[in-house]
Amino acid sequence: MTAGEANTNGLTGDAPSEGGGAPPAVRIEGLWKRFGEQVAVAGIDLELPAGRFVGLVGPNGAGKTTTLSMVTGLLRPDAGRVEIDGHDVWADPVAVKARIGVLPEGLRLFERLSGVELLAYTGRLRGLPGAEVDKRAAQLLDVLDLAGSQHKLVVDYSTGMRKKIGLAAALLHNPRVLFLDEPFEGVDPVSAQTIRGVLERYTASGATVVFSSHVMELVESLCDWVAVLATGRIRAQGPLDEVRGAAPSLQEAFLELVGANAHGARQDLDWLGGGTA
Repeated sequence: MTAGEANTNGLTGDAPSEGGGAPPAVRIEGLWKRFGEQVAVAGIDLELPAGRFVGLVGPNGAGKTTTLSMVTGLLRPDAGRVEIDGHDVWADPVAVKARIGVLPEGLRLFERLSGVELLAYTGRLRGLPGAEVDKRAAQLLDVLDLAGSQHKLVVDYSTGMRKKIGLAAALLHNPRVLFLDEPFEGVDPVSAQTIRGVLERYTASGATVVFSSHVMELVESLCDWVAVLATGRIRAQGPLDEVRGAAPSLQEAFLELVGANAHGARQDLDWLGGGTA
């Protein structure tokens, strides 16, 4: 399926095929990445199920952003293979790009375009007919509460507005898999709720969201399948309830999986606080 052949029914993705045994949305085999002497990703093997809200979780520096950059074709791995919807990311990049949407961390946009101009430009790059781009852009701007700011330059958008217009651009061609790297970071509660509603609607249609975060409470409230990443390695993966296990929360299970403790906080800091010089 090309971008121009994407489903035109609003925000819905393609429904999973009938019957069991559906192939994974993303298959990662032996993925490695080094930066000099630093190993950022150390031989990851991972299969992310289709039609689910998948959380890729880990502490800062765990390798989440590096992994997503390689999976989406933005960064070439040192070794390993990635397939999305059955297509090799590096051997068949055009087919993969047509099937994915990406909202990266540190989002960069064409800031001298207005919101509606940015979507029009994005849609035409994707090969969508002009009338279809206009229709989808209008729907996305309305759903994401950006219709009143559609003619405002992106450079003047707030952080929350920039995340929402970036999400609109990522969804415009109706991808099968949507990759989000810390999409709620720096976003106000109203914008966060709007983004959350759109994502829930999108996954309910059978599409897949892969969502990276270090905020366990958010992941637990949104995701039904998680993979825990620490020091460039997968520590656990599977349905949320299985990864959480007997722990009272995903946060507790996560801390145990990554070997975190409060040793640093227990060290002698009797000089801290009290306002004394």
